[in-house]
Amino acid sequence: MNIHEYQGKEILKSFGVRVQEGIVAETPEQAVEAASTLKEQTGTGWWVVKAQIHAGGRGKGGGVKLAKSLEEVQEKAAKIIGMQLVTPQTGPEGKKVNKVLIAQDVYYPGASEHKEFYMSVLLDRATGRNIIMYSPEGGMDIEEVAAKTPDKIFKEEVDPKVGLQAFQARKVAFNFGLEGAAFKEMVKFVSALYKAYEGTDSSLFEINPVLKTSDDKIMAVDAKVNLDDNALYRHPDYAAMRDLAEEDPTEVEAGKSNLNYVKLDGNVGCMVNGAGLAMATMDIIKLAGGEPANFLDVGGTASAKTVEAAFHIILQDPNVKAILINIFGGIVRCDRVAQGVIDAYQNIGDIKVPIIVRLQGTNAEEAKKLIDESGLQVYSAIALQEAADLVTEVLKN
Repeated sequence: MNIHEYQGKEILKSFGVRVQEGIVAETPEQAVEAASTLKEQTGTGWWVVKAQIHAGGRGKGGGVKLAKSLEEVQEKAAKIIGMQLVTPQTGPEGKKVNKVLIAQDVYYPGASEHKEFYMSVLLDRATGRNIIMYSPEGGMDIEEVAAKTPDKIFKEEVDPKVGLQAFQARKVAFNFGLEGAAFKEMVKFVSALYKAYEGTDSSLFEINPVLKTSDDKIMAVDAKVNLDDNALYRHPDYAAMRDLAEEDPTEVEAGKSNLNYVKLDGNVGCMVNGAGLAMATMDIIKLAGGEPANFLDVGGTASAKTVEAAFHIILQDPNVKAILINIFGGIVRCDRVAQGVIDAYQNIGDIKVPIIVRLQGTNAEEAKKLIDESGLQVYSAIALQEAADLVTEVLKN
């Protein structure tokens, strides 16, 4: 689960990580109030107005602005709130900005002595271990740094048996070329950041930039945090941070029906039980000349009601030209799925896209009989290749 920058900073702060202070606002008036409060708390005279969306590269799209007066705070907040912000990570459609973070200016006098670094903590799936990835080239696209100057990307692998060791935190500070007070501050920062990553059951903590100020403080100026959905039951306070406005409405609706759904850009809707079978079905569609319009796993205990809900979700995509239902009846009974197909047809009404149904396993014969006797315009398949051939056929018509 992605969360906003201001939420990520709240989490970091709770683990002892120094962060750029800020207050979130949803209106220009609230932005001015936030700026006034920050001035009282931190003494800052300039502020950074930062769009809060679940995407990086906000500055490139005009979503991060420096304000040198309260009037500018209001003016720039008014321009950013409500805008459709397009960044390299949002796609051409962009994302609507519903709130901004008013942050203190941390690039105070002595800016020539400021240094920016990149740091992230994540799981290296190749080794099954957490790693700290870092670079002295902060504030830039890390992909660009990796491509042009790979020697400036460092990795510190953490042994899960012993956790992050003090010498590893010191190694990070050493590779950043720090010394004195800044060195000690960075060691504390690295240790606290790793504790935050582990303590929140996160899959990613990315800080870009990590800033060394002119007076040798080390702080997180930005925070990109991804929390592991599977561990949210242990963190109800973090689960409450979910911002549904930042997610695809169809995926949100699917979640309410306990469906595993991911929208894609293709033309063939998929309804499958089991993630592995879903991936194989998507391969079949591509081999047949189509493109998957979604990943949709109805789960092992799908009922007629679940299948009907899945139909509603798939048909919301105007790009869908056909639907392939591929169910292997193990725990789930094929006749339940078939009844769901029939119910969906009757309740939704005029379904104009062709439907291909492949049901194998528990009660498959009963399921085929239900569909055959329903009078619905449904293509029935037994083998995977037969289903692929039917996809090819219906897409040509």
